Amino acid sequence: MSTEHVPTPGQTVGPFFGFGLPFARGNELVEPGTPGAVRLHGRVVDGAGEGIPDALIELWHAAPDGTIPDATGHLLRDGTFAGFGRAETDRTGGFWFRTLEPGPTEPGAAPFIAVAVFARGLLDRLFTRAYLPGEAAETDPFLARLDPERRDTLVAVREDDGSLRFDIRLQGEGETVFLEFDA
Repeated sequence: MSTEHVPTPGQTVGPFFGFGLPFARGNELVEPGTPGAVRLHGRVVDGAGEGIPDALIELWHAAPDGTIPDATGHLLRDGTFAGFGRAETDRTGGFWFRTLEPGPTEPGAAPFIAVAVFARGLLDRLFTRAYLPGEAAETDPFLARLDPERRDTLVAVREDDGSLRFDIRLQGEGETVFLEFDA
């Protein structure tokens, strides 16, 4: 009998994860009233622009000073910022997080939030980035390699209330740029 394991085909990631992956206040990376807190919100939509009601969004990001948090967990009650959050979408594909704006992790790089998307019909999660709006987004080495119209799919929009809007389009015209990582 051979002990070599053969790779098996991927399985879709949802919508069965709704009962096991979301956790209470998973979308709150900081407590209400935290100085510098910002609301990051948006919608996950399909190729026709219809909201996906059973997607799950995860995010990770640096602290405002650009350091990578080494704390585990999400909302640590002692005030430690862990930089991780998870939110499920609502009936219209909407999601939101309360977090801090990340700082750049290296000179010349624009601050960004790493985002993973889980949704029905996907064989694996999708990875993307939500960059903060501003000048640095124009000079970031990664973003500079993209065509301007594709680059715009990775840059959040600052709304009048100070919140950040980042919509994720899974396919079609205006599709969000997704990243590929070697396994």
